[in-house]
Amino acid sequence: MLGLIDAELAGRPGPVGLPVRTVLVGLLLSLHYHHSATLADACRVLLDELTPTAQNWLGVSDRDLHDPHARIAFSQRVYRTFNRLTSTLDPHRCDRRSRLPFEMAAEHAAAWEDTDAEHLRRRSLLQEISDRLVQVTVRLALKRGLFKGWKGDIGVDTTAIPAWHHPPSTRRDRASIEVTAGWHFSAGSTEGVFGHSATLLVAASRRHPTGHPREGRRVSSHPQLALGFVLDTPGKRIGPNAIHALKALTPLGLPTGVLAADRAYTDQTTAHFAQPARQLGYQLALDYKQEHRGIQGTHLGALLVDGTLACPAMPTAYAHATTGMDDKAVREPDDHLLQLLAKREPFFLKLKQAADARGAIRLQCPAAGTAPTVTCPRFQRLHRAPAAKPKAVDLTSLRATAAHTAAKPIVPVEPAKRLRPLPQDELPRICQKPTITIHPGDLGQREKFRQDFRYLSGPWQDVYKPIRANNEGLNGRAKSHRINLTDASKRLAHGRVAQTILIALMICTINLQILHDWHLTTGAPPHSTDNHPGPGSHHIAPVQPANSGIPPPR
Repeated sequence: MLGLIDAELAGRPGPVGLPVRTVLVGLLLSLHYHHSATLADACRVLLDELTPTAQNWLGVSDRDLHDPHARIAFSQRVYRTFNRLTSTLDPHRCDRRSRLPFEMAAEHAAAWEDTDAEHLRRRSLLQEISDRLVQVTVRLALKRGLFKGWKGDIGVDTTAIPAWHHPPSTRRDRASIEVTAGWHFSAGSTEGVFGHSATLLVAASRRHPTGHPREGRRVSSHPQLALGFVLDTPGKRIGPNAIHALKALTPLGLPTGVLAADRAYTDQTTAHFAQPARQLGYQLALDYKQEHRGIQGTHLGALLVDGTLACPAMPTAYAHATTGMDDKAVREPDDHLLQLLAKREPFFLKLKQAADARGAIRLQCPAAGTAPTVTCPRFQRLHRAPAAKPKAVDLTSLRATAAHTAAKPIVPVEPAKRLRPLPQDELPRICQKPTITIHPGDLGQREKFRQDFRYLSGPWQDVYKPIRANNEGLNGRAKSHRINLTDASKRLAHGRVAQTILIALMICTINLQILHDWHLTTGAPPHSTDNHPGPGSHHIAPVQPANSGIPPPR
């Protein structure tokens, strides 16, 4: 990360000043010891709380630290260095000391949205620096072998980052000092938070490795680190920010498992979230807004019911079991809803072939195949199969009786259509040929609703709820008494560039605390036990010794 910054700062006019490394290390130490990311606290750490060896390593030992004028001069150098960094990375720097008129603030804010080549480059460079600050802890965990038992499950969420400054004032025609900030509304909340939104990825785990309910408690086998972070204006690029954070993990060689997201991501357009997430190899576990539950559309005659394709003749009561249902009823389903959900299970299309290299899957009519789940008169008429030989059934065996044809639900067909069947070419496509292929994007706008677990089923509950709980756990830790992202007084620097760097440093510190607590809890050694760390991306380059010959503190 420092190499990217040094290359960007090279050739700029003016004195070189303090190394950026010194300021960033001071901020990290201030976060670790004082839970603050303010430059004032970083100056006090660098001047008063380091050993002579560490001060020599950071280049702050060549002055009289007890002279008040020297201390003021050093603090000004720290502020100028950080300002030099943020000014270099800002796409369109503005005066961050006063509130600008709306028109002038809109011009500066537009630099974070437009397609200008230089603006794009600076925004990309800032995000790359942020990614590397967060991923250094992930690489450390990989080197120590702490993700060996991880299945690749990830939870994605967006949380509010309050701003220290006041919101815009229409009475005075003045924008906020944070020109790219906005109002963040959490799910179900009518009161917004003025500031930015942070997209966070967490290394999560499902309730059981297979995703099915079993007796016993869930035991995490890996630290639940923050894997990615993107700061943006509230409501902007919710899906693309999550996809960027996922793509940033690709060079690390991590597995891809289940990706669980809340309703804000389900409502994104297909090209912004669902389709690229599947292309990266993730299975989706989603929730829906009240107006999106129940029948969501059709494809080749099959009904899309709560994200899963089903028989077009599924009974209406089953298909509409969740239609219009509010969030409380879904989170705490009653016995009637559970019965309806269980009864509609046999009518869903069966997975015949998992996703190939293109992401295409093959689904089969529930009445077809060697193990049908329903009995369909229409299927028997169109696809006559040889009658099975009669055989004795062990009525004491639940499995044998459930597998018998008489025990399977019968697909309802209207009496008029039973007496006068429709011609084959007028039937739904899934009825004409019992196997269909679903390619990425085939469902169009409805593709955003499709998921890989049947909504509210046992496997869905065992995947979605634990991963979402992991998200809330990370959010709770990030807003705790130690590192509190919601306390704007702990990160007073102005501007989105400064806020991005400071919050990335905060998340880096949170991950280090998680690793420390993990070692204390599990008793695992806090060092690598693997002589062969694997891919080069997992390797952390050794730090060169200081001038004194003593390696820097770790």
